[in-house]
Amino acid sequence: MGKLKSVFQMMLAITIVTAFFSCGGSSTKTTGDTTTKTSTDTTKMAAQPAASTAPFDVVDVIHSVKDYAKWRPGFDADSVNRKAAGGQDLAVGRNVDDPNNILVAVKVTDMAKAKAFMADPKLKAAMDKGGVIGKPDIQYYHIIRMTGSPAKQFVIVNHKVKDFNAWLKVFDGEGSAKRASEGLIDRALGRGIDDTTMVHLVFGISDMAKAKAAIFSDEKKKLMESAGVIGKPDIRFYNEAK
Repeated sequence: MGKLKSVFQMMLAITIVTAFFSCGGSSTKTTGDTTTKTSTDTTKMAAQPAASTAPFDVVDVIHSVKDYAKWRPGFDADSVNRKAAGGQDLAVGRNVDDPNNILVAVKVTDMAKAKAFMADPKLKAAMDKGGVIGKPDIQYYHIIRMTGSPAKQFVIVNHKVKDFNAWLKVFDGEGSAKRASEGLIDRALGRGIDDTTMVHLVFGISDMAKAKAAIFSDEKKKLMESAGVIGKPDIRFYNEAK
């Protein structure tokens, strides 16, 4: 890419969440018409790399728990309720710096159902029982591109942009090969459902030291600025949780 060097933002999720993943949904904080608008916009993009799966919606949930080992059995047991609401678990990640900070990514087939499920008092009761601390951060994204490359560690980059198509040209101009040389493997690219200026990126990590150096470099910061990124990106690193 010449003078435009690597774009970033933190995109897995997921979510809900982790080696992002099999495929499905939408993300940031929430709705339905916008999904159609997002799909329409993306059909106008030229020279877009082929995705391994069709676009889908995803719910990412980030929250802290008192004890992961005690929380996980309850989460697994509740999978039947997530399936009944049209959800498919994609990934679960534990924050690299705080293992009790959890990311859950769930692919959804019906956004209205997904939102109703997330607002159900029964879910809150289940979370409380599992030791969830504070209010969960729930984001809804429309995933435009998805690849299935596995990785035990991944990073999610979320940020707003002035113009999505202009940003995408810079991102694609940088190229996946350049990012791979920095330890970042393209995994997922999405847009917020409620706010389509929100970009959601997930990268598998092949080398954590390289990935962190690249993401926080001045070079990357300048590239993001040239692409029209607004404000400071939200960047979070995760270990895949089994």
